[in-house]
Amino acid sequence: MSNDTNNKIVSLFQSNEAAEEFMISQFGKSESYDINMKYVHVHNMDVFMININGLTDTENFTRILTATQPTSVFGKNQAQVKKEDAPELDANKKDEKVDSSKEEKLSVEAKYFFECFPYFAWEMQTSKDKLLAAILSGQVAFITPSGIAFVADLRSYPGRQPEEPDNEKVIRGSRDGFTENIVLNTALIRRRIRDTSLRFELHQETARSKMDIAIVYIKELVNDEHLHYVRERIKAIHHDGMTMSDKSLEEWLIKQRYHPLPFVRYSERPDIVAAHVLEGHIAIVVDTSPSVILVPITMFHHLQHAEEYRQAPAIGTMLRFLRFFGVFLSFFLLPLWFLLVKHPEFIPQSIDFIGINKKTSVPLLVQILTADIGVEFLRIAAIHTPTPLSTAMGLISGIIIGQIAIDVGLFSAEVVLYTAISAIFTFAIPSYELSISIKIFRTILLLLTAALGLNGFFIGLFLLVWYMVSLKPMKVPYLWPLIPFFPVGFAHVLIRFPMTNDAPRPYIVGAKDRKRN
Repeated sequence: MSNDTNNKIVSLFQSNEAAEEFMISQFGKSESYDINMKYVHVHNMDVFMININGLTDTENFTRILTATQPTSVFGKNQAQVKKEDAPELDANKKDEKVDSSKEEKLSVEAKYFFECFPYFAWEMQTSKDKLLAAILSGQVAFITPSGIAFVADLRSYPGRQPEEPDNEKVIRGSRDGFTENIVLNTALIRRRIRDTSLRFELHQETARSKMDIAIVYIKELVNDEHLHYVRERIKAIHHDGMTMSDKSLEEWLIKQRYHPLPFVRYSERPDIVAAHVLEGHIAIVVDTSPSVILVPITMFHHLQHAEEYRQAPAIGTMLRFLRFFGVFLSFFLLPLWFLLVKHPEFIPQSIDFIGINKKTSVPLLVQILTADIGVEFLRIAAIHTPTPLSTAMGLISGIIIGQIAIDVGLFSAEVVLYTAISAIFTFAIPSYELSISIKIFRTILLLLTAALGLNGFFIGLFLLVWYMVSLKPMKVPYLWPLIPFFPVGFAHVLIRFPMTNDAPRPYIVGAKDRKRN
C-alpha cells in the first residue's frame, strides 16, 4: 500500500452521491445483508464507505472509525470551505471556476484524507473494476465528496489457525501448516525466507470469483522462462470461477487433460515450500486452498518426504530406500505374482510356496481385481465416514468381510494377502496423486499380463516407460535424472546427503545461481 501524495489524483466519480448510486447498481439496495454502505466522517469530511462485513477485521475497523470522528483538531478542509462560501456566479463563469479549481480541489481533499485517516495500509484506486475487486476481496472503500476512491486493507478472512497437516506429518519438526487464508500462507513462507528478493506476485483471475493467486519465487534465482510460462498460463484463464481452487488452477496451468500422472506437487507444509523456493522452484498460492502448488517437478519429487531431512543423513537415506522399494513393490507385486501363479514353470524351486494352496471356482484375475477395487472402496468409505467410526469400519470391512470371503470360497487367502501387502506399499507413497496413478498402471499391467502372459508383462513395462519418458511438463523431463541420466543428480535422489555438502540446485529448475554454499 502507498500513501504517496505525489501520485496523480484520480476522481472516479462526480461525487460520493454518484458513487453511492454506482454501488447500488452493482450490489443492489438492501439485497445482501453483508454489504455495508454508509456515510461516515473522516474528521470533518463526509465520505461514502462500503465494505463486506464477513471479510473485514471488525475490531480494527471500529477503532479507525472511532479515531476519525469530527473533532476541532482538524478544521474543515479547504475544498469544502470554497464550495460552501463561494459567491453565486452566472453559469459560464461558474463552469470556468469549477474547471480551473478541479485539480486543486482534488489535491486538497486527497491531502486532507492522507492527514486524517489513521491507517497505513491503504491506496488510491484508478479504475472502477479495481475498486470493485478490492471491495469483493474484503477491503474497505472510502469515496470523498469529489469522487476520489481509497481502499483500506482491513481484511480478515474466516478460517482456521495453522496446524500440522494430516498428509505430511513428521516425528520431529514444525507443526504449522497452510490454511485457507492466502495472507496467512504467504506470511508462513516469508517467515522462513527473510530475503529481499522473495516475491509474492499477486494475480486476480476468473470473471466472477476474482480468485487471488500469488506466484512465489526468489527473483535472483528463478528461471525467467519458467516464470513467463506460469504468468502467461494464469493470464490465459477464461472462466467464471475456480471453486476447486488449486486443482482447477492446475488444469489451466499444465493442460493435464486425461494424463493420470501428477505434473505438479502439492504441499501443505511451509518448510517444504520454502525449501523448494530456495532451490529455484516456483510456488503458487491460491486463496481458499491449504495446499500450495510447486513447479517444475519430476516424478522423484513426489517420492520425497520431510521426515528424511528431519533425521540423520544415514537414517534419511534408509527411509528413502525403503520408500523406493515400497513404490517398486506396489506396482510390480500383484502382476508379477499373477504371472508366476499362471506360469508355474517360471517359479524357482526355492520359492514354489508362493502359489495358491486352495483352489476356488472364481477365476484368479477376477479375485485380484475384485480385492483391489474393494480396497479402493474401503478408502472411499473411510473418507466419507466420521472419524470416530472410520477405525471400526476399517476393522469390520478388512478383517470380518475378508475372512468370510475366504471361508465361503470367493477369495483364496493368498489373494487377500498379496492385495493387502500391495495396498500397504501404496499407502507408503507420500504423494496421494502418484499413488492413485500407480494403481491405474498396475491394473493395466495386470490385464496385459492376463491377456498375453509373459509377453504382455514386458510389453506393459515398455509402454509405461515409453509413456513416462515422453512426458515433459514445462519442458522438464518427467523421469529426470534417471532419463536422461545425470549421475550426480540421481545420486542425490537415492542418497540423503548431509546439508554441509556443496550440493548445487537441481539442474531442471534452471536457477540463475546453482551454488548454495
